[in-house]
Amino acid sequence: MVKGEFLYEGKAKKVFRTDDPDLLLIEFKDDATALDGVKKDRLPDKGILNNHLSAIFFEMLEKNGIETHFEKTISERGMLVNALEIIPVEVIVRNIAAGSISKRLAIPEGTTLKKTVLEFSLKNDELHDPMINHYHIYALDLASAEEMAEIEKVALKVNDIMIPYLKDKGITLVDFKLEFGRHKGKILLGDEISPDTCRFWDSNSGEKLDKDRFRRDLGGVVEAYREVLRRLEGGEGPAVEGKS
Repeated sequence: MVKGEFLYEGKAKKVFRTDDPDLLLIEFKDDATALDGVKKDRLPDKGILNNHLSAIFFEMLEKNGIETHFEKTISERGMLVNALEIIPVEVIVRNIAAGSISKRLAIPEGTTLKKTVLEFSLKNDELHDPMINHYHIYALDLASAEEMAEIEKVALKVNDIMIPYLKDKGITLVDFKLEFGRHKGKILLGDEISPDTCRFWDSNSGEKLDKDRFRRDLGGVVEAYREVLRRLEGGEGPAVEGKS
């Protein structure tokens, strides 16, 4: 596979064409950002870990009937994916109150929600990814009603698959963000699935094993990501000590 023209760079990834027009190359960076890009740093090996973690999650979901853009990893930082026409709607799936929903709705962090909540935001960095609803989505022609029905169904199915999968690893799935795109008439799950886009808590201690360690200056960000990878690869035991 030949690495081709550089297409664009996001907060955590670079995207390139390949010699196959249906495939793109994604390279994961070590950059970390938070607070709408106000807080920035480079965390050595974060990109390597997120590439590996995303591949594990995508492969697991594919085995459970979820169609994704993932094809294969080709280097420690790179993966081949199907080229998608990205639907600019981010889907947030919430099982436990944390982050912005706690602030917006005055729900104490850690409160288990009586029903899984789906939220939507416009994928637009300049506007700081504002929350939107179905009326906005249809008025702005971001996706059709049929596409949104499919996206919601898949997002909830992903949640149903990931909760027990992670529970078996001693990890509680608090919430996570998904992105979708169109590919040859199908809606595919895209982007990444990693501690950058999910909130993972240790099931026993409640210790954060995700990007909140960076957002909240808890330290040990890369160590936490590495701990998630260790557990997904079959490691047992509690999260590593001394990260806070």
